[in-house]
Amino acid sequence: MVARVVTVAFDGVDARRVDVEVQLVGGTGQTSFTIVGLPDKAVAESRERVHGAFAGIGLALPPRRIIANLAPADQRKEGSHFDLPIALSLLAAMGVIAPDALDGWAAVGELGLDGQIAAVGGTLPAAVAAASMGLGLICPEINGPEAAWAGDVSILAPRSLIGLINHFKGTQVLRAPEPGPIRSGGAVPDLREVKGQESAKRALEIAAAGGHNLLFVGPPGSGKSMMAQRLPGLLPPLTPQELLETSMVWSVAGLIERGALTRDRPFRSPHHSASMAALTGGGTRAKPGEASLAHNGVLFLDELPEYSAQALDSLRQPLETGEIVVARANAHIRYPARFQLVAAMNPCRCGLGGAGRGACGKAPRCQRDYQNRISGPLFDRIDLTVEVPPVTAADMALPPPSEGTAEAAARVHAARAMQEDRVRAAGLDPAQALNARSGGDVLDRFATPDSAGRALLMRAGEAGGLTARGWTRTLRLARTIADLDGSEGVLRRHIAEALIYRRTTVGAQADFDRQVMPSGLGAAAF
Repeated sequence: MVARVVTVAFDGVDARRVDVEVQLVGGTGQTSFTIVGLPDKAVAESRERVHGAFAGIGLALPPRRIIANLAPADQRKEGSHFDLPIALSLLAAMGVIAPDALDGWAAVGELGLDGQIAAVGGTLPAAVAAASMGLGLICPEINGPEAAWAGDVSILAPRSLIGLINHFKGTQVLRAPEPGPIRSGGAVPDLREVKGQESAKRALEIAAAGGHNLLFVGPPGSGKSMMAQRLPGLLPPLTPQELLETSMVWSVAGLIERGALTRDRPFRSPHHSASMAALTGGGTRAKPGEASLAHNGVLFLDELPEYSAQALDSLRQPLETGEIVVARANAHIRYPARFQLVAAMNPCRCGLGGAGRGACGKAPRCQRDYQNRISGPLFDRIDLTVEVPPVTAADMALPPPSEGTAEAAARVHAARAMQEDRVRAAGLDPAQALNARSGGDVLDRFATPDSAGRALLMRAGEAGGLTARGWTRTLRLARTIADLDGSEGVLRRHIAEALIYRRTTVGAQADFDRQVMPSGLGAAAF
């Protein structure tokens, strides 16, 4: 007789069906245990954990040949969550539980040698997949509140293998777990704590309103990291759909504790020594990287030129497509990665740049060499580049600003509401509601500037300051500035301010103003 139970294998954040089949063959007088179906080392070791767990609850394996097949056999199986479905199939084959008791269930879980069922990653997408197959899910007790977020799906969350056996025999009843709590990430630092830097705060507000990528450039101590850390306070909470998408990624990464979710947008800040695999995902057992963990949130890269060129350039594709594809010889794994990039850097290696007190003695060559660590195509994907001057003693002596995070967040929320209402009223794709993601019909209908603004944009393009991508991103940025201004149309002043932020070379503002901007409309005008 062949006993079967359903489980899943993870392909990115998607869970694919796997059927676990166990058969007892012959009566050789000796026990042998074989797992087939392209198992990795963790799955192959399941036979030892299952053997130990059975011994821990007082069960002996039969003196026969045990074959566990993981179908489809040509799909790679990775992870320790195959322990529980293999054990359940074996229990059914041995007659410990009725074979039909497993009908209608999928299972995931890792076994301890004492029969306890340990937590595993990916329970939420496993529960979603089980629901789509019309099945319930058996998972570890600690993962039960997480699995319950999948909605209309039956969940069994036993603490141990013996408790699950008793449930199927009718001597114990396992209650369905409740969904975990929705927690807040805690207090967000206030913009009032940032002295001076009004131009940089304005750029931060624009970036938050439209979801644009942002780069701060300035000497150490000028407040670049402080402002980036205050961006989450300006952003609206995750929508229910975004909450599910983000939680699926975090579940696969094993970062959801006790089923607790949060509506706060992710803010990830990896160290500049992070490798390409750490940023984009992958490894021996493919896991989501920092870019995917920042899905629907913010990826903050401090000391941008200190990251390896390979790691930085690996972000170019997800900045355009919103997903990361990890290519392997036998598979392509996709992770969602629609994040907002915020970066900070010093103007040169010594940190002080080529002007003012303590200026670099090797300027401008030091600046040029340092900035050349960042490729032009990556710069082209950054919508706002803002030079942050040093904070002076006069700035520090100023009283706290009259406006802080609450006031700026209100303007951001109003601008985002305008974007959503505009796209909804026109019956267009709601995925393009945020200006940073808009294109095609949305841009043509809502971001076409007036004649004076178009003339200014043409002038910038003819001066060689804009690529085709830069043209589109300038229109998106101008549309956001117009939304913050409460303007229905994109005017010349909105295009002018957007062009000021669109630079592919740090420190090129003076040349840009001279060649493109009309007289009197430089960076100081905003």
